Amino acid sequence: MRKTKRYPVSKSNSLWQIYDTVPLFKVMKNFIFIQLGRYSPSLKLKNWMYRRFLRMKIDDQTALALMVMPDVMFPEKIYIGKNAIVGYNTTILAHEYLIKEYRLGDVIIGDEVMIGANCTILPGVTIADGAVVSAATLVHENVPAGAFVGGNPMRVIYTKEEMEQRKQAEKQKSKK
Repeated sequence: MRKTKRYPVSKSNSLWQIYDTVPLFKVMKNFIFIQLGRYSPSLKLKNWMYRRFLRMKIDDQTALALMVMPDVMFPEKIYIGKNAIVGYNTTILAHEYLIKEYRLGDVIIGDEVMIGANCTILPGVTIADGAVVSAATLVHENVPAGAFVGGNPMRVIYTKEEMEQRKQAEKQKSKK
């Protein structure tokens, strides 16, 4: 289950009230550094910019591929663990602006997580250590440690235990 905090709004929809929730200057600054990072071929430079200017928490040896789109409003709510890979053109959202409310939630991506290309990760989601997210997946709920998930809507394809059994079977097959 996603963990988000809800903020009700009145009058118009919440997106019309965006600058009551986040300063315009912050959004402009974030947009510039995210665009620079999206096109940067240097992983070290990209991680440094995101840590320094967006206040994202990104651990060592983490790779955000070309065109990854962190949340432009609240990038400081994104945490990515050690040695993780976030695939091409993936979007990581920490906010949702809806008609009658907006929601904010931390996105936690664990150590040694692999996220395929063109995924969308919704606010309030935790992707636990060692998980694998298939390309083009909508991550709308928490992902257990070591699991392989995919699809839209996302579903567990293999649990950690099933993945380990598959690896053992492949290892035995290759010995023959």
